[in-house]
Amino acid sequence: MTSTDLVPFMLRRPGAPFPPPEYADFRERPGLVKAALPSGETVWLVTRHEEVRSVLTDPRISSNPTHEGFPRPSRTVGAPSADDVPGWFVSLDPPDHNRFRKALIPEFTVRRIRSLRPAVEEIVDRSIDQMTAKGDSADLVEDFSLSVPSLVISSLLGVPKVDRDFFEEKTKVLVTLTSTDEERDKASEHLLRYINRLISIKSKRPGDDLISKLLQGGLLTPQELSGVAMLLLIAGHETTANNISLGVVTLLQQKQWIGDERAIEELLRYHSVADLVALRVAVEDVEIGGQLVRKGEGIVPLVAGANHDPEVFERPHEFDPSRSATGHVAFGYGVHQCLGQNLVRLEMDVAYRGLFQRLPNLEIAVPLEELQFKYDGVLFGLHALPVRW
Repeated sequence: MTSTDLVPFMLRRPGAPFPPPEYADFRERPGLVKAALPSGETVWLVTRHEEVRSVLTDPRISSNPTHEGFPRPSRTVGAPSADDVPGWFVSLDPPDHNRFRKALIPEFTVRRIRSLRPAVEEIVDRSIDQMTAKGDSADLVEDFSLSVPSLVISSLLGVPKVDRDFFEEKTKVLVTLTSTDEERDKASEHLLRYINRLISIKSKRPGDDLISKLLQGGLLTPQELSGVAMLLLIAGHETTANNISLGVVTLLQQKQWIGDERAIEELLRYHSVADLVALRVAVEDVEIGGQLVRKGEGIVPLVAGANHDPEVFERPHEFDPSRSATGHVAFGYGVHQCLGQNLVRLEMDVAYRGLFQRLPNLEIAVPLEELQFKYDGVLFGLHALPVRW
């Protein structure tokens, strides 16, 4: 393949509308699409549903960024390794990855997450109270969508209520695109220091929280637990916030909240927030979709491409809350499938019920074409969502 065959790819959503029309073009091409990243690296883009799932389950394909050829487009875009951050287990392959999942799975079962509903409802109600106390309009992203998951995760980890404003403030710095590298580094340093201190306290005075239970389980070292807490904080915060905000926009266009599991699954499929996070590299020669991918070549499975594959989802560009979208890969697939997916579903459900029941006149305060979507980030979402009621 010559350089003229390369497709430039910025490792971000190409732009409106979503799904990006480029993804449909990529799907229609035979085999895979060879793309050039801004760093000059070349990668294979995978857009068809069947092939994305194959990439995410093939043991010859790794999520470990220490392997030669793993896509690392820049310092702030790309996965850290478990060597950089002990406990950052999403960057580990089996069998190392399995120890972390074994420790965490009992805390993220459907039954366990259902038991958290009253606590999440309290957080959502309090967040709506604080938002409405300011007047009859707000930026839903800043005043609600970012706050709810931060408070849920801090509660899950056992952060004392008096410290949750600090926790939320530092978390927002990490996930806000306008933050500088220096600001993110400082916020990360402060959070890690706080989490390490919290782990030390919980080891002496355990409570009914995730950190205490993981300490008691004995499968993770305190240093690994610190990294796990940071991973849950970062992975679960902006992803959930983006899903909440985008879902509000889509549901308001439907003129009603369709309160069932199918609507949540369809929102997850339709928006595919974590489109570009599943970076991979081949550690052996492997054939994908008829294309030979050599050992050491980077691979980018496009989640939104898979979730809008017309071979799997009829009229995929339409939001259809009556469809069964359970085959989507919004949370990944296989051994690296998101552990916190049931928590994200719960937060979305409680957030929509709270907003639409308490604010029946909720509406977007600007024309839809003026909304600023996150086309410049790895995760898709909204920079702001002006609303009124």
